[in-house]
Amino acid sequence: MRRPFIGGNWKMFLDAAEGKRLAEELVEGIKGVKDRDIMVCPAFPMLQEVSRIVKGSGIFVGAQNMYYESEGAFTGEVSARMLMSVGCSHVIIGHSERRHVFHEENDLIQKKVAAALNAGLKPVFCVGELLGEREAGKTETVVREQVDEGLKGVAAQELENIVIAYEPVWAIGTGKTHS
Repeated sequence: MRRPFIGGNWKMFLDAAEGKRLAEELVEGIKGVKDRDIMVCPAFPMLQEVSRIVKGSGIFVGAQNMYYESEGAFTGEVSARMLMSVGCSHVIIGHSERRHVFHEENDLIQKKVAAALNAGLKPVFCVGELLGEREAGKTETVVREQVDEGLKGVAAQELENIVIAYEPVWAIGTGKTHS
């Protein structure tokens, strides 16, 4: 049985001072918590400072995204090696906003998953359906395709290094709940 996993994605909120303060409060707030894994995913500019603050606390630091190439002329992108160099152990891949706002398809997501695993990062692999897909009874089909395509080529023993996060897109910020 896997341990419960709690992850907080800070998205594009908090400036450096606010992020530092939140990281310090989290370190204090989780003292004595040993029965679950906890991860925070601050924005890229805060990764190194947050990693420094939470070091030794049991809180994992994850990035909100990464590119699948290890280096090159990819303006604005970051590699797994770069993320690990600032203290990341995890990386969110396939988040609904990356899929729907930035139009990332399953084949790109699969390359990112493979690159993260090859580098030693643990992917937090996000899957979930849109409201129209849910209403059309396509939830299982959509999620199965995302898993099958996004994890293509992943060996069975590598699955223990992946966190699969089901995030029904229709429920994010809407107040609607899964029933």
